[in-house]
Amino acid sequence: MKFSLSVVSLLLSSLVAVEGLSLFGDSQKILGGGEVPGDNPLTFCQEQHDDDILTLEKVDLSPNPPKAGEPLLIKATGTLSRDITVEDNAVVDIVVKYGFIKLLSTQADLCEQIKNVDMECPIKKGPITITKEVQLPKEIPPGKYSVHANAITNDDDKKEKDKITCLEANVVFGG
Repeated sequence: MKFSLSVVSLLLSSLVAVEGLSLFGDSQKILGGGEVPGDNPLTFCQEQHDDDILTLEKVDLSPNPPKAGEPLLIKATGTLSRDITVEDNAVVDIVVKYGFIKLLSTQADLCEQIKNVDMECPIKKGPITITKEVQLPKEIPPGKYSVHANAITNDDDKKEKDKITCLEANVVFGG
């Protein structure tokens, strides 16, 4: 779950952030919806993200690329267009692949994961800043990793889900 915690940390940095996402190394941008501003390997999932609840202004990783066995500092700033409450049942769907092998496919409760960046729901509308340091394990195998993290509201009363943000990273670790 540490792995998904880094993704949520980056997401709340991009909305949330999870801690294990950082299997970065020599990063490579993937094709998608454009680069996330800042010093990071993140891209938006789609070209059109103007309707996202979270507008990411900047996400910085230090060091970039991250290094196995060393701390990774994540700093993210953005703006929420509305409150995120427990009633939204917001989730983050996370898929991590090593080459073509799926390592992780999970759904994490956003309000539970946000506690890992010392926040809690409701997350109030307006400017948001997240700073989190995570320790990366020494044992991260070298290779190409793909990460997809999609944060949405999951309110059962609504047919259509609201997109909070969706981010991807395609990176090479070690090598």
